[in-house]
Amino acid sequence: QVQLRESEGDSVQAGGSLRLSCAASGYIYCMGWFRQAPGKEREWISTRNSNAGTTYYADSVKGRFTISEGDAENTLYLQMDSLKAEDSGMYYCAARDEWPCGSNLRRGDFAFWGQGTQVTVSS
Repeated sequence: QVQLRESEGDSVQAGGSLRLSCAASGYIYCMGWFRQAPGKEREWISTRNSNAGTTYYADSVKGRFTISEGDAENTLYLQMDSLKAEDSGMYYCAARDEWPCGSNLRRGDFAFWGQGTQVTVSS
């Protein structure tokens, strides 16, 4: 059982930046981020495969968000730049220990979840 804990979110202006972090209680090779806006489905936005060193992004965030290994052990970052109002929502860190670990993964593909953290982008 892996436990995940996200950093606190924040409120930022459109065009601004924010970095989220996720601390895992142990090593797990596939970690990612989802977000959920009010009244909408939880959507996958990025995955990092630590074994392969590969990263994947949803089209909606590609070029603006960067997923990376954190400075501390078993930590994951999500650097969010050029934020837009439509990026607002609850952001969830997720992890899975099964194959595959790639793009367009679904909520049901991940067994482990953080509690979520709120990001609000005002225009």
